[in-house]
Amino acid sequence: MDRRNKSTTTNSAPAAAAANAKSLHCIVKLGGSAITCKNDLETINEDNLSVVSSQLRQGMISGPCHGMDWSRRPGSTEIQTVADELDDKLESDCRRLIVVHGAGSFGHFQASRSGVHKGGLSKPLVKAGFVATRISVTTLNLEIVRALAKEGIPSIGMSPFSCGWSTCERNIAVADTSTVVKALDAGFVPVLHGDAVLDTSRGCTILSGDVIISHLAEHLRPDYVVFLTDVFGVYDRPPTEPSAVLLREIAVHEDGSWSVRQPKLQDVSRQGPASLLT
Repeated sequence: MDRRNKSTTTNSAPAAAAANAKSLHCIVKLGGSAITCKNDLETINEDNLSVVSSQLRQGMISGPCHGMDWSRRPGSTEIQTVADELDDKLESDCRRLIVVHGAGSFGHFQASRSGVHKGGLSKPLVKAGFVATRISVTTLNLEIVRALAKEGIPSIGMSPFSCGWSTCERNIAVADTSTVVKALDAGFVPVLHGDAVLDTSRGCTILSGDVIISHLAEHLRPDYVVFLTDVFGVYDRPPTEPSAVLLREIAVHEDGSWSVRQPKLQDVSRQGPASLLT
């Protein structure tokens, strides 16, 4: 995982204090390759998204729950609502959960075609690509929020750009987590995503979902971080390479450093802050 969160953040201490008062149970990363058809431009893997949404509901919500997507779907003339069936006396309990998702087949084409990740916001192509990238990734975010809401998960989409997150030389510079904590305290499930953001040095760049998770985990200290991917786990190199080795056990130490326990590898170890969260 590329870890770019070394710069100063704002208002993270109050957010962390609030989070510690009510423990964050889990951060779930929905990998872009798992929830979209990565070789088909802007195409969601409906089956995978439906399954994971149902599994999250089963694992995170106790008590009765009802669908919360009351919007009209394309091709439909009706709005699906269960408002008349809701009983205000029946309460369900949702564990404190944050969802972060990758972009998959959304956003990558627009970002790479325009060079948003390289910066240069004064260039017309980059500025147009910045807008196009955000349209694409926020479209995916809305569909994921809808899928979760359909299962009765009180999900709220939160875009890093809209929340004021920014970078400097692609390292997180401003990432106020207080809005995320307030949503958790109100009983919602924040759903964040990789996004195009402003960069004080380059003008703009791409802030990945993995970096977002790393930052949230560092400041909000969840009990678990879970990754949904299209591979079997964490590898010592890109899993598409023939010599890639599956790392079956990773130990994260008190000082934040980590090491691989199984299998025994000579070259896979880290002495600094952990960049792999399992």
